[in-house]
Amino acid sequence: MALISLRAQELEESATLAVSAKAAKMQSEGIDVVSFGAGEPDFDTPDHIKQAACEAIKKGMTKYAKPASGIMPAKEAVCESLKKMNDLDYKPGQVLITVGGKEALYLAIMALMDPGDECIIPIPYWVSYPEMVKLAQGKSVFIEGKEQNEFKLTPDEIAARITPRTKLFVFNSPSNPGGFSYTPAETRAIADMLMDHPRVIILSDEMYDRLLFTGQKYLSFAGTRKEMYDRTLTFNAGSKTYSMTGWRIGYVAGPLPIIQNMAKIQSQTTSGTATFCQQALAVALRSDQACVEQMRQEFARRAEHMWKRLNAIPGVRCVRPTGAFYAFPNVSGAFKKLGVTNSLDFASKVLEQAHVALVPGSAFGADNYVRLSFATSMAQIDKGLDRLQKLLS
Repeated sequence: MALISLRAQELEESATLAVSAKAAKMQSEGIDVVSFGAGEPDFDTPDHIKQAACEAIKKGMTKYAKPASGIMPAKEAVCESLKKMNDLDYKPGQVLITVGGKEALYLAIMALMDPGDECIIPIPYWVSYPEMVKLAQGKSVFIEGKEQNEFKLTPDEIAARITPRTKLFVFNSPSNPGGFSYTPAETRAIADMLMDHPRVIILSDEMYDRLLFTGQKYLSFAGTRKEMYDRTLTFNAGSKTYSMTGWRIGYVAGPLPIIQNMAKIQSQTTSGTATFCQQALAVALRSDQACVEQMRQEFARRAEHMWKRLNAIPGVRCVRPTGAFYAFPNVSGAFKKLGVTNSLDFASKVLEQAHVALVPGSAFGADNYVRLSFATSMAQIDKGLDRLQKLLS
């Protein structure tokens, strides 16, 4: 391993992708596996969005994006959408179009963090946050959300962990993997507390902002107050809202100097995302949003069904999902039943014995939990939960 950098050696593989790969291997061997691992909608990309990409290709929009930070139609569409949906005012120069939402977050962390800088990350967290901080030679400071508070952090819990080295705070609502979402009042309360810490930049991951259930209302972090707008990067993508995961098209809006420096790093790495994908994103953001509402309603139906069924399984309890398409149940009460002591062994036993793929909570910093995606059909949900119930009863 002498040839491999310490940076690469220390990096963890994405557990979500690893679970999907293992389940796919079993399926290729003829085993009927029900997978709850996927972090992508099971719906196809709407036809009008696909058609927009095809038309762009036919028109020869297959060259490098100029500028690399994104073509003007895509940037303008992002600005229009953020104004209409989130009541946020941005100019095209404040927008960066990226190779998926993941690249946007990576560019931000690389542009903002110096070695030793601290980034506050709530638990449970999306698997890539701490690994990106690690790549930037920063330090992740974790705060565990309490299950009795739906995993949501309070302003006091966050304030207690802020130090002179704190540079970034990750705000993810609705949450992957937790399936919870902050109310506007809760979001404002955190913003009010951060007013006392002007050095802290907020990374607001809003990938699932259109997928809310149970009457939840949404408030973008940058919309809490003017001072937060000047310190917040707002991240989103076509991936979850329009079922465009494989298109690798994301975007971020924020303070001009930060966006410009993120674009500089992008110009030396990916050179931007495909121009025809950017044309498709522009059409997605500007066209009728009925397709989004249809998906949201179906996810809401599945969320309620899965939540009720999980809570009926011995040794399992689950916070009610209010957004995204994940349930994050506490399964520690079932560890003894399977003769295990952690979520990784629990998920392995469930996959081997019940042929159900779950993502262990250890990947998200919460070892008593597992993540189940309900981005699959109701029939598959019931088949998988039937197997899980049988195994644990």
